[in-house]
Amino acid sequence: MKNLLFAILVRPVILFILGLNIRGRNKLPDKGPCVIIANHNSHLDTLVLMSLFRGRSFSKVRPVAAGDYFMKNKFLAFFSTKVMNIIPIERKMTRDFRGMFEPVLSALDDDGIIILFPEGSRGEAEQLSKYKSGIYYLMREQPGIPIVPLFIHGLGKALPKGSFVFVPFFIDIFVGETFYYTDNRHDFMTELNERMDTLQREGHFNEW
Repeated sequence: MKNLLFAILVRPVILFILGLNIRGRNKLPDKGPCVIIANHNSHLDTLVLMSLFRGRSFSKVRPVAAGDYFMKNKFLAFFSTKVMNIIPIERKMTRDFRGMFEPVLSALDDDGIIILFPEGSRGEAEQLSKYKSGIYYLMREQPGIPIVPLFIHGLGKALPKGSFVFVPFFIDIFVGETFYYTDNRHDFMTELNERMDTLQREGHFNEW
């Protein structure tokens, strides 16, 4: 059902209205388990990333999303669970990281391709925010899982935070080299930020 609904409702819009320029597509995983981390500027981020996958690999794609937002009404909950197949996570302070991430860990055990936005909420258009350390605590539970960094440019203008007006825009996607968990929070977060900064610089983008 997910494949069919996404193919009918979402993929045509993404592929025919937005122009996608993907660099390093061969670095995208064709199977799980793995974690894809990306910057977050728009409601369209997740849908664009999902559209990069097909067939069996698409069926394993599981975006992590804020449960308090995406489950707040029946239509959004239906679209989020039946079309996007999200993993809803409650955004709250806790030291029980394993408990909070249990649905994500279960999806990884089922060879899931997890899409995660370590910035947390959507940031300002085309600006990288500092990444939160939740990704460190998640990967600590599954240290052997590959992590694929991915940078998106353009969606912050196509549908920025706080806007409901969709503007067709050319989108650049940069896929980086796989890396793995490091058992030191500072070192891990530094590497994550450096890899994302490097992908952003590859585009030589002018400031908006």
